Amino acid sequence: MLSQFHQERPDQRSSAPIRLGELLRAPDSPPSAPLPSAPSPGPPGGDDRGTGRKDGAERVRKKSGGTELSLGTSSLFRKLKSSSRGELDGGKGENSEDGGGRGLADASYKPWVCPKSFVHFDAQSILFDLHEAAAQRGYDLTLSYDPSSMTPSLGMDALDGPPGAHSSSPLLLCCPHFLNETGGHGERNISFLSSSAERDGGGDGTRGWLRRSNASVSVLEVPIEQQVTRLDRLKLYGIEHVDLGARYYRDYFHGKEHSNYFGADDKMGAVAVSIRREKLEDTKDLKDQYQYRLIVRTSELVTLRGSILEDAVASTGRHGTVRGLPLKEVLEQVVPELSVSCLRLALSTPKVTEQLLKLDEQGLSQKHKVGVLLCRAGQSTEEEMYNNEEASPAFSAFLELLGEQVLLKGFTKYAAQLDTKTDSTGTHSLYTTYQGYEVMFHVSTMLPYMPNNPQQLLRKRHIGNDIVTIIFQEPGAMPFTPQNIRSHFQHVFVIVRVHNPCSEGTCYSVAVTRMKDVPPFGPPIPSGVTFRDPETFRNFLLAKVINAETAAHKSEKFHTMATRTRQEYLRDLAENYVSSTPLDSAGKLNNLISLASKKRERSKAREGAELGAAGAIAWRVQAQDFSGGGTELPCALGLSAEYVLLTDCSTKEVVFNCFCADVIGWTPERLTLKIFYGRGDHIAVRVPEGFAQDIREVVQRLKSLTVGCETVEMTLRRNGLGQLGFHVRLDGTVAEVEEYGFAWQAGLRQGSRLVEICKVAAVTLTHEQMIDLLRTSVTVKVIIIPPYEEGGPRRCCCIPLISRSLFLSRSLSLFLSLSLSLSLSLTHLPLCARPTDCMRLRLGFCREKKKKDGMK
Repeated sequence: MLSQFHQERPDQRSSAPIRLGELLRAPDSPPSAPLPSAPSPGPPGGDDRGTGRKDGAERVRKKSGGTELSLGTSSLFRKLKSSSRGELDGGKGENSEDGGGRGLADASYKPWVCPKSFVHFDAQSILFDLHEAAAQRGYDLTLSYDPSSMTPSLGMDALDGPPGAHSSSPLLLCCPHFLNETGGHGERNISFLSSSAERDGGGDGTRGWLRRSNASVSVLEVPIEQQVTRLDRLKLYGIEHVDLGARYYRDYFHGKEHSNYFGADDKMGAVAVSIRREKLEDTKDLKDQYQYRLIVRTSELVTLRGSILEDAVASTGRHGTVRGLPLKEVLEQVVPELSVSCLRLALSTPKVTEQLLKLDEQGLSQKHKVGVLLCRAGQSTEEEMYNNEEASPAFSAFLELLGEQVLLKGFTKYAAQLDTKTDSTGTHSLYTTYQGYEVMFHVSTMLPYMPNNPQQLLRKRHIGNDIVTIIFQEPGAMPFTPQNIRSHFQHVFVIVRVHNPCSEGTCYSVAVTRMKDVPPFGPPIPSGVTFRDPETFRNFLLAKVINAETAAHKSEKFHTMATRTRQEYLRDLAENYVSSTPLDSAGKLNNLISLASKKRERSKAREGAELGAAGAIAWRVQAQDFSGGGTELPCALGLSAEYVLLTDCSTKEVVFNCFCADVIGWTPERLTLKIFYGRGDHIAVRVPEGFAQDIREVVQRLKSLTVGCETVEMTLRRNGLGQLGFHVRLDGTVAEVEEYGFAWQAGLRQGSRLVEICKVAAVTLTHEQMIDLLRTSVTVKVIIIPPYEEGGPRRCCCIPLISRSLFLSRSLSLFLSLSLSLSLSLTHLPLCARPTDCMRLRLGFCREKKKKDGMK
């Protein structure tokens, strides 16, 4: 496949406009002002926000062979990738001069919006865009590959990146085409607390909060048996940038009765649709309920996956019958822009199933190969590292920590192209597993050494073709720079420096440098921390290298190759694996039978039928980006039985997530909504004028899925002694309220949670600061989340252990009140979440802590 990118063509682009960098960085651009294509995702601070292009050979070529001039601001691929990156009114698309993938004629591009009646299975499905597939049709994506250059054309200025991305350290030097991660910066998160934590030097903005990383959120329709074990999964470093929803066809269609339809749409090209009708369990109120599971695949790598309730489809057929609705009407409800007349029933052969599984899961792999290079004291060049003949004691100890040394001859697991028959690539190698992923390491000192070959080609043949490489530095090694490595394939380098090797005080420092078009990945490197615990360090490092490879596959080169492969699969299915049966054949038969009768009108869909679904319902909103100074960001708000999440419509990345079980309240207004979670952190969203119904729908969904309730604003008066008449616990919940006092009369009750005190977010205050603010303010205005009817405060599922320890160590009374409120809140958890294991863990921790502290 790489041979496709070796064609050299002259660069026919014009130069970039003057002051292009300032244009791209303008923070207050009006919604109607068209901007050049958005860059690849990045963390707060502007990471990966590309503004310019090197002189390369990226080029827009129509199928007719003609060319279009580009302003040079971005490659065609990146324009296509960001074709839905606009405001809700579509005003942020590229302008007509941009030469983008949509062509010069289509300046009024608007992102496609999925009907709210469709329930999404995974996070990427929320940003599915039929218009992107139509925009890409008619263009031949090319990526020029210049062997004389170290990297392909990267759409980023050398000065772009997050703080510290281009600074040097004892482990790592800066490089023009790479971004550095040396510690202290976490992933992008637009919640309120993330910005305050950054101001306070909190780094990742989590303050010990137990949560999934945004890049690891994928499947949103989570089975109940997995929901109750969410805390166990949070103990491990998460695997990121993996589209786990790609197994949707294998898990919900394969081996079950369903239909596949393939065809070539005039606008979108080859498409493949899978549809399956399944009966739902009867409930007290509803019986004979059905839903349609649906997969819509286009040439875009983003796939629409999810379901729609039969009641949510306006149809000429009857709902709830054994026959079901005409499939044409189901598709017209979900993707009305798709020409269903082009679809034909797929052949019923094993080859069709095999091709669909390959098509859907082409980006999934649980096998990874990672290079490992030893860098001794005083070394820095590629030749020096490749010519280290044998492992040092410090390097051997590191390898022993990392994995298991295995004999290659006869090895039956993942070998990563190493010879398992004749020992031509060495006798032993290093192998391990982590969270179900296999990792084979290409260790330089375990590969054959050639005394007369200074380039050590037998070693470089393997390590130079690995996407991720670990550079192990002994004390005294020179700082690493990617400029010393000659490779077109190595995208990420993980630098590990050992301190006090072969002693009881052995510890390790870590830094990472990645190509600019590789998105950020976790786990984040702690600021100024050296890893001392071997098990923690091993888990961190394995998660880091696995995430590095999956993130690298989102870079421009790999993304383009994956898109080409997908197009070939779809074209093959549409041309060679279809019958002559159209999708609407059943509907035509019904029409013939009922020619004499009056034409039947479509019955109305049941309003709000989807609000009880387990998957994610999505609304397009403007989210307040607290990490970006409070500016508004076009996002999709998704609510499933497991998650609340926000996905950035520009970068197509999750920028916020929390568990539904952690939501404790919300403040709705006509066009705006605040959602509080955890100990009082929140997100804020706004809908456009005319969409006030969306806010009501979101609130209705929150009521059915969470333990939260609407907030209450109060103005508290003081008595003759200047007292407010209540006490506050460490976590901001009200401990005691003086009966019939002013606070009682205002409606404040024991168990209420203060989320705002005198317009200051309580979650940003210490207990002393809360008391001081309540004591000294002339007028005390608070926003509270009311308690349960029994008086227990509304608490989240994932209370950090450090916070529990803090509560329990202060006093016995605090411990007792915490235990009481936990037992009270247990009965109020929604059936869809049922986090019984979380509660069991929480109460078990309390008992254990009680024993340790000698409490009786």
